[in-house]
Amino acid sequence: MGQVTVFALRAVLAALLTGSAGVQGLLVPLLASDLEGLDESYAYLRFPLLLIVVLGVLAAQVVLVCVWRLVTMVRRGTVFSHAAFRYVHVVIGAFVAAALLVFALGALLAPGEAVAPGIVLLIGGAGLAVLGVALVVLVLRMLLAQAVARDVEAARMRDELAEVI
Repeated sequence: MGQVTVFALRAVLAALLTGSAGVQGLLVPLLASDLEGLDESYAYLRFPLLLIVVLGVLAAQVVLVCVWRLVTMVRRGTVFSHAAFRYVHVVIGAFVAAALLVFALGALLAPGEAVAPGIVLLIGGAGLAVLGVALVVLVLRMLLAQAVARDVEAARMRDELAEVI
């Protein structure tokens, strides 16, 4: 990975982390005050909606930090090691958690007349898409495992060749 690519990716990650911190610090309190104006028949939605938003932003931040660490490992040339799996596993877990949060949002909004049924269906589709991203990362994890195994095998063969020479 080139220096320009690493710099560009880190700039994007930093901007997203800053934006997510802004969402947590500014928009969540504003959302909480807006939810105070909900009709009393939907008062039960206030806390769960805020919790889903906060946990969703937290899941996104976890992914961003892990990607930052993986980019650092790529830059140092250590990404093909067992240490990279820790970050990949956390990314997969964060995406699964985010998918569960989206499904929970759909389940929360489904009963009653809070939103149209089509919106709940769209939310379910979004949850399925997030779960699909977790599965794609799982496939990429399998590719990383193969690359690490080949790297270990290549190192072993180099050592054997060095002994012969």
